[in-house]
Amino acid sequence: MQTRQTRRYHHGDLRAALLTRAEETLREKGPAALSLRELARDLGVSHAAPSRHFKDKQALLDALALVGFERFGETLAASQETADETFADRLGALARSYVGFATANAELLDLMFSIKHDPAASAALVAASQNMGVLATRLIEEGQRRGEVREGPIESIALPLFTTLHGYASIAVSGTLPTETPDVDLENVIAFTLRGSAPDTPRPVGRAPKP
Repeated sequence: MQTRQTRRYHHGDLRAALLTRAEETLREKGPAALSLRELARDLGVSHAAPSRHFKDKQALLDALALVGFERFGETLAASQETADETFADRLGALARSYVGFATANAELLDLMFSIKHDPAASAALVAASQNMGVLATRLIEEGQRRGEVREGPIESIALPLFTTLHGYASIAVSGTLPTETPDVDLENVIAFTLRGSAPDTPRPVGRAPKP
């Protein structure tokens, strides 16, 4: 059986299989339980086989976090494709998508945000982790252009927006929300964020600010 499974992974899909099984283990038991040797045993390959793809456990975690950020970015980008043009609708779609991913992938998201701050994180991982910021910047810039977001440096709007959203997602994942209406709670967070981002004196939508 082991020989047959080893041949099965010989042509390049062992790496994908290792990542899939690693994510399952992460969800079931947490990062401390991840072991290249145990993954090899689970997949029925030799204990040395994973080393052809990951030199050590840290390399596996880095790759797993990268997969997570890529999937996260795709999820957030997809939310914008079906949203209307208004800042309110795009922000709402982004927030619901963000929280939905966080609650469905709590352990993976925790790993992603811890690994991305590691000095040894790969360049690919760092780049993938910045996709959220790029998406938020575009969202705010377009909102400012349409007169739906207050003027000012992008960072001064993006930081409160992100921290509010990520904070709510963290609380939702922890299960400590004080009510039984998470959907309503999220809509309240979105409304709060919209009020904080709104211009002091709204101008007609689509009209550019005076130079």
